[in-house]
Order: sequence, then structure tokens, then C-alpha cells
Amino acid sequence: MREHINLIEASTRPAKLETTPLPYARDALEPVMSEASIDYHYESLAKGYAKRYNADVGNTGGTYTRDFNRAGNFLHNKFFPQLRAPKGANRPRGAVLALIEDKFKTYEDFREEFKKAAMAIQGSGWVYLSTGGDIKTIANHAVRTDICVLVDWWEHVWALDYQSDKEKYLDNIWKIIDWNVCNERL
Repeated sequence: MREHINLIEASTRPAKLETTPLPYARDALEPVMSEASIDYHYESLAKGYAKRYNADVGNTGGTYTRDFNRAGNFLHNKFFPQLRAPKGANRPRGAVLALIEDKFKTYEDFREEFKKAAMAIQGSGWVYLSTGGDIKTIANHAVRTDICVLVDWWEHVWALDYQSDKEKYLDNIWKIIDWNVCNERL
């Protein structure tokens, strides 16, 4: 039975992956996310998932599987396009705001609940608002079809700019979320 499932899963895997181009300049997210962070995170790590997948290999040590690389590519292709240059007050609007207010009453309450979920992750992963209004986490990498707002919680995304202050990174990430992209996901 498991062999049958593996054959089905393999038949639905894409032959080749691409990394979605950034819809902004590499320095556009400063001061929230520096150009150095983008260079490391996007240019090296995010693109690396597609490269390894396309080469049909794991990581250098061989511990990451092809599916891990596929999921890493998928998540980064969701994460980077939902960011925009920081400007003015950046609050959700439209369908995302309605979803947040329905589930959490206020944007501030949503952010507090999101922070609790993120800070509870031991090690690396992802935290996201689902299209159903739930706050969910992903350990390591996994493809999810219900992502509305996605926050990368791996150390490489915040360490260059925030050192060990993950909470400050999370407080600042809201300044660069492109709510229009998130609304399109609903």
C-alpha cells in the first residue's frame, strides 16, 4: 500500500522547480529586512531548494530529501511575493481583515495569538494564518494549500538583522506584508 502511495505522490511532483522572482529590489524591504538578508535568504537558500530538487539531490550532507527541497521552494515562493516595501501604516484590509476580525476580534488580538504560536516553535519552521482563519505552524518544510499569510520562522530569515530577537523580527514583519497578495489567496 505504501509503495502505491509513493508512486502516486511521485507522479504529482513537478519535473522542475523555479524560484519566483522577487517583485521588488533586494534593498526594498529595509530597514525591516536588509539587502544582506535578502541576498543570503533568497539568493542562496531559497534558490538552493529548487537547484537541489532539479538536480535530484538532497542537501550537501544528503539529509534533506527531494520532497523537503520541493516544500522549501513552495513555501519561499509564497513568502517572498507577499512582502512589499515598508511605507506608512500597514494594516490588513478587505477579506483578510474580515477574516481576522471574525476569528480574533481585532488585528492586535490576532498579532498576539500569532506571536504566541510563533514563539512556541522550538527550532525552525513556519507560522501562518490559514484561509480558514486558524493560526498554524509547519515544522521544517511542508506544502500546505491553505496559506493566507505566511511568516518564515527559520533562523536565517531574522538572525542577520535581529540577532537573537525573534520577537522584534515578528513585530517588524507586519510592516512589509502585502495585504493585497494575501487577499488574493482568499
